Formats: sequence, structure tokens, C-alpha cells
Amino acid sequence: MTDKIDFRKTIDAYRAPPGRFRIVDVPDLRYLMIDGHGDPNTSPAFTTAVEALYPVAYKLKFASKRYLGRDYVVPPLEGLWWADDMAAFTTSRDKSLWNWTLLLMVPDWIDRAMFDAAIGQAGAKNKPVRLDDIRLEPLSEGRCVQTLHVGSFDDEAAVLADLHDEFIPAQGLRMTGRHHEIYLSDFRRVAPDRRRTILRQPVTAEAAPSKPG
Repeated sequence: MTDKIDFRKTIDAYRAPPGRFRIVDVPDLRYLMIDGHGDPNTSPAFTTAVEALYPVAYKLKFASKRYLGRDYVVPPLEGLWWADDMAAFTTSRDKSLWNWTLLLMVPDWIDRAMFDAAIGQAGAKNKPVRLDDIRLEPLSEGRCVQTLHVGSFDDEAAVLADLHDEFIPAQGLRMTGRHHEIYLSDFRRVAPDRRRTILRQPVTAEAAPSKPG
């Protein structure tokens, strides 16, 4: 019997304090990824994306335990979010304009052959609608600022305003990459006011102004 690894406990980047911002260096990680556009509350593409990701993730988990003797807890669902006009995301919250990539992290010992096999197995019976849209890719975020938000997704705007407009500039940083959310609670089962979500923003050092002459 092997110990079951819970990456939320072994990877520091899955920790975030409630009510304050933390600067963290996120290691390069690999994910099952699937893209979409539109309001996650009403878009069929969002629902079918979630329905496609989890069967593959569990096929990989079971194969890892059976063939490699390495068992683990499937990590929480994550998402990258952006819009052509980021005000649609951070202030006006016009969800119809949002773009997103849903993510499920996979261990670094999962190789391409295991991924291909898991896709084939997940599609053998009752093939998920968006199974063919899933890819396995690395994500490199590096330095990030994050916090734990407890509450409704619609209550994130004020937190994001503080993060983007106050904390990040005050630290001599600027935003890079895409807004990243990690859903520690299953939003399909947990009441909105009790949802626990890590809000993460990749950053880089603000370039110093060039000297004249």
C-alpha cells in the first residue's frame, strides 16, 4: 500500500492566507487544459469542459497507482480567466465576454503515453462531448501574488481591485499573465458564501525608469 499524495499539502503554491495577499514563487506545473468562452453559469461549453476533464484525470490517477505504485488525490479544478477588455472581468463583470481555460494539475511523472491512453479509455464508453479538446501542457507562472477568497465569485471584484490597483503597484510589481483561480471548494456542491477560492495573479518587477541622456 502506497501513501496517497495530496498536492494541496505538498506544493506551497496551493496555500494562501485569507484576508491578505501573499507573494509566492509557483513552480512550473503540468495540467490537463481545455479552453472556452462565455458566462460559466450559462455556457454549455463550460459544463461540458468540466465533464470532459475529470474522467481523464481519474484515469490517470488509477493508472499511476496501478502501474507505477504512486497514488495521489486529484487536485482541485483551476481556471485561467481573461477578456479583451479586462474591465469586463474585474469591474463590469460582463461574463459573456470572458475567455477561460480550465485546468487540472497532473504529477510530473505522468507521461504523454499515459495521457494518450487515458484519453482513449475515457472515450471508450459514453465519450464526453469535449474530450478531444483536452490537451496536456506545462504552465509557467513564476512569481505571483495570491489570497484566499471566502465567498461568492461575484464578491471577488473588490478583492481584485485591491490586488491590482493597490497591493501590486505598492510592491513595485506589475501584472503579467492571466488571472488564475483555484477552486478549493466544489462550486457545484458548496453554498456561494462558503466557497474557498485562491485568487492568483502572476507578476514581475516593474522596470525602473531609464535615465535621461
